[in-house]
Amino acid sequence: MNIYLVAIIIFAVSIVVIEMLFFAVRTIKNPDRARIRRKLHRLSYNSVVSEAERDITRKTVYSEIKALNEVLRRISLMDRVHRLLYQANAKYSPGFFLILSLLLGLCAFILISYTGHGVYLALPAAAAAAASPFLYLRRRKKKRMEKFLSQLPEALDLVARSLKAGHAFSTGMHLAADEFDDPLGPEFEVALDEINFGVPVADALRKLSQRVDCQDLNFFVVAVILQRETGGNLAQIIESIATLIRERFKFYGKVKTLAAEGVFSMWILLALPFGVAAALRFINPEYMSLLFEETAGQIMVGAVLVMMIIGYFIMRNMVQIKV
Repeated sequence: MNIYLVAIIIFAVSIVVIEMLFFAVRTIKNPDRARIRRKLHRLSYNSVVSEAERDITRKTVYSEIKALNEVLRRISLMDRVHRLLYQANAKYSPGFFLILSLLLGLCAFILISYTGHGVYLALPAAAAAAASPFLYLRRRKKKRMEKFLSQLPEALDLVARSLKAGHAFSTGMHLAADEFDDPLGPEFEVALDEINFGVPVADALRKLSQRVDCQDLNFFVVAVILQRETGGNLAQIIESIATLIRERFKFYGKVKTLAAEGVFSMWILLALPFGVAAALRFINPEYMSLLFEETAGQIMVGAVLVMMIIGYFIMRNMVQIKV
């Protein structure tokens, strides 16, 4: 095995171990540190401030390692990674997931190359392994946003009932923040804290819609902002929006049920080549060995893996019907 690749792996593993040791020691010394940092992180998060204002008001931490943090701060793509981690409610920093991605990619590449399957098969496997942490974060973000959407109608009904009882809008937000757990409760609590700190209600609600990737929340934000500018019965407006979101959510559930057959077919088509290859490998190893030992076979396997990844995204977009 190439000594330079071994050195790179040792370096990457060392960085991950150091990152995890920093996190473990600080967690043991202060058990509430993670909760406090998460709350401060929510309060400081804003994706639309200028770079100069951002440098004055807060320092976004991309990694516990200062040198790596300074490097990542200069990469514009890290803002999107930081937003993804925030919406997925991940406990670790963007630097940790970036190092983990590189480490998994290197390990997969060296493992496939060391077993003699060639670089043409190792490159797609390394790319898939490197992308796996971010695919996990996207899936976790999707589940969290779906939970937020399921909580939103009930929370809006609670705000509307509070307004009908004669309470202020901020009181209704406070009730919703206390009654609901993550993700809706903490996000409403952050918006309420910003309002209490002097941020205008319209700006606090806009920041809320930027933090949460939920299209239905935008209806509520726009309605409240327009009502504060033009007037009207806010309780009735919020009740109507809650009813609209609830019916839309029910309709989405029906569409998802009807599309379940397409999702099942997608996974069958993706698993079928691997199942056939495993069966042929077991029945006739010599027949399948040519596909992995010869250069032409390795190129074909690598190309097939790339095409399967592309086909997965195409089929996923086909079965995901937007409502």
